[in-house]
Amino acid sequence: MAAAAAAGFADFDVLVLDIEGTVCPISFVHDVLFPYALDALPRHLDSHWDSPGFARYRDAFPDDCRNDRAAFHAHVHHLVARDVKAPYLKALQGHLWQQGYESGELEAPIFPDVAPLIIAAHGVGKKIIIYSSGSVPAQKLFFAHTTARPSDLAPFISAWFDTVNAGPKTETASYTTILSSHPTIPPARWLFLSDNLREVSAALASGMRSLPVTRPGNAPLPPDNPLSQLAIADLSPKSAERVRESLAALDQLPKPDQQ
Repeated sequence: MAAAAAAGFADFDVLVLDIEGTVCPISFVHDVLFPYALDALPRHLDSHWDSPGFARYRDAFPDDCRNDRAAFHAHVHHLVARDVKAPYLKALQGHLWQQGYESGELEAPIFPDVAPLIIAAHGVGKKIIIYSSGSVPAQKLFFAHTTARPSDLAPFISAWFDTVNAGPKTETASYTTILSSHPTIPPARWLFLSDNLREVSAALASGMRSLPVTRPGNAPLPPDNPLSQLAIADLSPKSAERVRESLAALDQLPKPDQQ
């Protein structure tokens, strides 16, 4: 059973997974998580603005927001409205989501093929790594409270990377940093899966293998990009042949330039 679930990825020692649009619907982040944090923010500021525990989140914001609650609140809304992936915003959002996950108000709706792959790959000795623009604490909350059974998939994850400890997801250097976490594993034995072609290209330029993923609700991939033709629709055993075909075709493409 485990071998079947991980069949398409048998040639890799490390699987690096994006979250939004790859392991869960892209709508969850924008339609559920972001609004939840914005709704929770005023109440949280009422009770925690001056608390020592909140200081590290507040003090990470720009100087003009740290001592002005109204400016802080407005700046958060400004960043979210423009989908700015500022590390200090991501840290604050993860902090606000924690209460929602722990209360049961939030549950991460992962696609049904994700948990079987993660559990099976872990079971046959592969490493599963998460790389997302969401903060590492938010990633851990997400995988500890999923719709899968078991709901807590965090124990199967080997490492977590975000824009703070790795770097921006569209820069090759970020993937080089991730590769350096296991320097004895050749880059060609790593596979990164993402719905974002710029991220796929950056990973490929590092020497890592990478394929795009299409999921329900994702924006269509541009038809004129050769990588779009290699996209896989799911991570289930039925896609094993498609994964092998896409990887074989990937080897025929020119390697992206270093960024």
